[in-house]
Amino acid sequence: MVELYLRAWNSMISDCHGDFRQDYQAVASILKSCAGLSAVKWGRALHGSIVRIGHVSCHAVSKALLNMYSKCGALGESKKLFGEIVSCNDHDPVFWNILLSGFAGSRVYDAETLRLFREMHGANYPKPSSVTVAIVLPVCARLGDVYMGRSVNCYAIKSGLDTHTLAGNALVSMYAKCGLVCQDAYAAFDNIDEKDVVSWNAIIAGFAENKLMEDAFRLFSSMVKGQIKPNYTTLANILPVCASFDDNTAYWFGKEIHGYVLRLNELLADVFVWNALVSFYLRVGRVEEAELLFRRMELRDLVSWNAIIAGYASNGEWSKALELFHELLTLDMIEPDSVTLLSIIPACAQSRNLQVGKMIHGYFIRHPLLCEETSVGNALVSFYAKCNDIKGTYQTFFMISRRDLISWNSMLDALVEGGHNMWFLELLHWMHCEGTRPDSVTILSVVHFCVNVLKADKIKEAHSYSIRHGLLASKFDAEPTIGNAILDAYAKCGNIEHASKVFQSLSENRNMVTFKAMISGYINCGLLDEAYMTFNRMPSSDLSVWNLMVRLYAENDCSSHALSLFHELQAHGMKPNAMTIMSLLPACVEMASVQLMKQCHGYVIRSCFGDLHLDGALLDVYAKCGSIGYAFKLFQLIPNKDLIIFTAMIRGYAMHGMGKEALGIFFHMIELGVKPDHVVITTVLSACSHAGLVDEGLNIFYSIEKVHGMKLTMEQYSCVVDLLARGGQIDDAFSLVNGMPIEANANIWGTLLGACRTHHEVELGCFVADHLFQIEAENIGNYVVLSNLYAADAKWDGVMEIRKLMRTRDLKKSAGCSWIEVERRKNVFVAGDTSHPHRINIYRILHTLNDQIKEPFQLNQLLNLQLSEC
Repeated sequence: MVELYLRAWNSMISDCHGDFRQDYQAVASILKSCAGLSAVKWGRALHGSIVRIGHVSCHAVSKALLNMYSKCGALGESKKLFGEIVSCNDHDPVFWNILLSGFAGSRVYDAETLRLFREMHGANYPKPSSVTVAIVLPVCARLGDVYMGRSVNCYAIKSGLDTHTLAGNALVSMYAKCGLVCQDAYAAFDNIDEKDVVSWNAIIAGFAENKLMEDAFRLFSSMVKGQIKPNYTTLANILPVCASFDDNTAYWFGKEIHGYVLRLNELLADVFVWNALVSFYLRVGRVEEAELLFRRMELRDLVSWNAIIAGYASNGEWSKALELFHELLTLDMIEPDSVTLLSIIPACAQSRNLQVGKMIHGYFIRHPLLCEETSVGNALVSFYAKCNDIKGTYQTFFMISRRDLISWNSMLDALVEGGHNMWFLELLHWMHCEGTRPDSVTILSVVHFCVNVLKADKIKEAHSYSIRHGLLASKFDAEPTIGNAILDAYAKCGNIEHASKVFQSLSENRNMVTFKAMISGYINCGLLDEAYMTFNRMPSSDLSVWNLMVRLYAENDCSSHALSLFHELQAHGMKPNAMTIMSLLPACVEMASVQLMKQCHGYVIRSCFGDLHLDGALLDVYAKCGSIGYAFKLFQLIPNKDLIIFTAMIRGYAMHGMGKEALGIFFHMIELGVKPDHVVITTVLSACSHAGLVDEGLNIFYSIEKVHGMKLTMEQYSCVVDLLARGGQIDDAFSLVNGMPIEANANIWGTLLGACRTHHEVELGCFVADHLFQIEAENIGNYVVLSNLYAADAKWDGVMEIRKLMRTRDLKKSAGCSWIEVERRKNVFVAGDTSHPHRINIYRILHTLNDQIKEPFQLNQLLNLQLSEC
């Protein structure tokens, strides 16, 4: 089009009379077209023609030329032409405004824009106008230069421009973007004589951007009551403000605004307003209403589709998001863009829909403009990583034409999550060779890698890099994310000294994660006192840390401390959750306290936790405390039983020797279609072993591979060896051990040795013991079993030899211990101990029981003697 204008212009120059050469308006129109189309090449050509015929001296033509160069980004030529115009003593501020607008619009020459403004202001004439102020203030906001912004404000006040609508709006926006909204921005807004819709939008948006939602909404309410009607920008600003309130309030306000829109035809006809309403309903989780509104829209643009797809994805309705995406693809007039793909790719990742994700990837490849979008490539890398397709992840990464730091971080994170340690190191080296500087996210991946491979020296390298490049004190790490990760990594790798040093270095920037990482580190290293001291130094209470400490004491045989902490956290006004009860349960087991167990169970029922893992744990602890009846009642009450619940019940029956009951539960589980795993099969084999159900146990053992398609484990072999041995089939057990496809461990040989002792198989027992001592020389239990085996066969020389060997190796047998809870009090008994306060009565009853046991035995012996004499 510009080319046609230019040809016509050249024709008119050559053919027409001199009076046409004075048609400056035609020249200005053509230059305006060049500016609108960024056709700087044709503008330069026209500039040459203008110079030749002398039109450059005309103000209208000079302004058009200067505007053309500024709008086309040819700032050097713009500045040169401006110098020629100003040198002719032109005092029109429009020339300055055009030049300033060109430099301000580039967003690269902000400092030069402010320098030119100072030059204009210093020249005194022409004086900056309200347009000048409106051009310069956004530059001050971008630079965060409040001092310069205040200087411009002072000039505006002295010149009386601050009351002008254009300048006042710019002042409001500048102060709001610099965070000075409550006083400065509002004062500028209040000072505007004739406020327009832009004025209201600027102040409302300013309060919203500074998280002052109630003030923003209050201003919107004032606007609605006045004469200025809201436009689509107003609604786009206020609807997110409504969404920030609590659910009921947000929904109520949003419905009010929706009703307001329905009363104004000019808003109803605007697709931007409909898009804002759809986005609002999605933000407050009203996806059905959002789609209903979306379907009622007479005109939908790509923004509408992107909003509804992203809304469903953000609300976790991945299948619906994919369904709408497929519907979008069927349209002729609208095609997905990068925003659409960035919304739908995570939906494929969350639903692990590899097939649809690959189809989207194909669409991405077929559209060259989309292929230039690095952000979409990064999203595809993350998608393949979440779908555990490492090949697809790598291929997508290599196809990204302009990789940024996010690309590298996404790929590194995928490799470290997948455990591809060698590839991770190679990619990290490649990243370094390409000159891409790691950031905080990269360091987090490196630290994760170090934990995976337990490389404390590599953690030190990552730590040193973070210190050298200021990542530990970066804006990104306002929360001590990297510091916490490094502390946790040191602790997990067993380097508690370095972990403690990092903890000390974070003294002014600790949060709950810091304390939890340090406490966990002490716990892993068995430093209980240090863990408790760190816990006491915490500045505030956090239930998760209390739970950690309760579990620490409960699992380390400190039941009384665990109970004390449990009561203390309640005294602090905190309400125990499901994890608190889970943490306390080991104390119930250690104390064998059914009473405490019932209290925990009662609290769970009253709190309506409804956690299957917790129910399974409760069932398991009832069984361990000897209350198998309570365990079975709980099992019956659980409505939707999963594998964990069935396993817990079978384990409970197994430890009580109730093999047939355990088998009944197992077969019931199979009938319900619950697929067994190795744990439950090992448990039911153990139950068969303890109950002497040899045939039933062997049938289950042989079904592991044939029926369930699982490989046999060492624990399952151990259970069957024990099953055969307890059933007196020692030779079959020994044959099974010798025929195992994997080498038997100490547990299996120990089981076989115990069976030899039970069935007086001395020769075989000696052979098994030789194998066992080679594998596990320090286990005193094996020596005791072999010694008992010799003693049972009256081979006292063997007994003396074993005892001598035990003394040589400094092995001592621990004293046997048992306990029982009577009237909520635990009574502990250790072999050879006489410290119990009621020991005299206890031993008297034991002697009486022993005598009563012997009486039937002595009568049987006498009866047998008399029968033999007859």
